[in-house]
Amino acid sequence: MKTNNLIGAAALAVAFPLCGWGQVARDLDQQPDPRKPLMTVETSCGECNFGLPGNDCDVAVRLPSGDGTTQAYYVEGVDISEYGHPHDENGFCVAVRKAEVQGDVVDGHFKASYFKLLPVEQGRQKAKDKRRARKEKGKKR
Repeated sequence: MKTNNLIGAAALAVAFPLCGWGQVARDLDQQPDPRKPLMTVETSCGECNFGLPGNDCDVAVRLPSGDGTTQAYYVEGVDISEYGHPHDENGFCVAVRKAEVQGDVVDGHFKASYFKLLPVEQGRQKAKDKRRARKEKGKKR
């Protein structure tokens, strides 16, 4: 009986941080740099959801531009499978998520120094559901 309790406690200790506060990319800084701005941005697969060119699925972010719009950039330093399978329910190829990031745009890519994927928002629509709704709306006109 004690073995089962230990196994259950170990499973909770591993899973609890992943569920509540988000997850930081393993190969980047584990804490944001207090001297740099921390941005909360949209993140997803650049090809599947942000319309970026390419032949493979890769993580991208939408960063604010000076004119009030956003611009999508591929992210260097974060692997698309680092946060689970990209085609799972909340994976990068299926959903647009939020992340806290720090870094710089270098040669047309976002070179991340810090990347924290935030927990899934309640009631948020998946990117593919949004596209389907837009297509249906266009057909009714």
